[in-house]
Amino acid sequence: MGSESQSPTLEFVKEEIPVKQQPLLLSDNFKTGLVLVDLVNGFCTVGSGNFAPKEHDEKISKMVENSVKLSKKFAEKNWPIFAYLDSHHPDIPEPPYPSHCLIGSDESKLVPDLLWLENDPNATLRKKDCIDGFIGSYEKDGSNVFVDWVKSNQIKQVLVCGICTDICVLDFTCSVLSARNRGFLSPLENVIVASQACATYDLPLHVAKASKDLVSHPQELMHHVALYIAVGRGAQIASEVSFE
Repeated sequence: MGSESQSPTLEFVKEEIPVKQQPLLLSDNFKTGLVLVDLVNGFCTVGSGNFAPKEHDEKISKMVENSVKLSKKFAEKNWPIFAYLDSHHPDIPEPPYPSHCLIGSDESKLVPDLLWLENDPNATLRKKDCIDGFIGSYEKDGSNVFVDWVKSNQIKQVLVCGICTDICVLDFTCSVLSARNRGFLSPLENVIVASQACATYDLPLHVAKASKDLVSHPQELMHHVALYIAVGRGAQIASEVSFE
């Protein structure tokens, strides 16, 4: 088989539902917060769990690399960072997914290149036990850690990175956009997805057909479709990110 980037299906989809992307220039004059979605071993580090890559995955590795670069730049500027860590109780399943990223396991820990965030004064780490990080930010008293983070830091836009583009990243992005539209996230104005700092997993059709329990999930195609849906909900897509 040829690479997915040469797939006629992928090229057709990109022509039929193009995703508008543009470079993003970040300035000290417009308060931006970085949101990292599930950059944990269980999704990013080879061999680290049910949902980790089975072997080196170029798209996921590049996503981690770009997310780390952005994180370091935000830390240098003392800009706020909010990192979600997928963490599940072993007795509370998350249908339709098998057990993954159990609390206290290596799977639920940040990838090695981001462990420094645990001690960074500008970083807020939030363990979540559901797909949608916005929902996972609610406390039992009804408060929301992410909402409080936006308000306390007076954030006007968030830059979203992470995995998976079409699952946790997309669900979080859509929920934040809906909350913004309802006026729950003032002063937040913009929600921007960094396309080169996001990725999803790859499960080709021929592999899925070999098992009755698997559903095909072409990596680059699903990444593109997720970005398209995010734009339709009101997000902006950054092809690259630079700083003044």
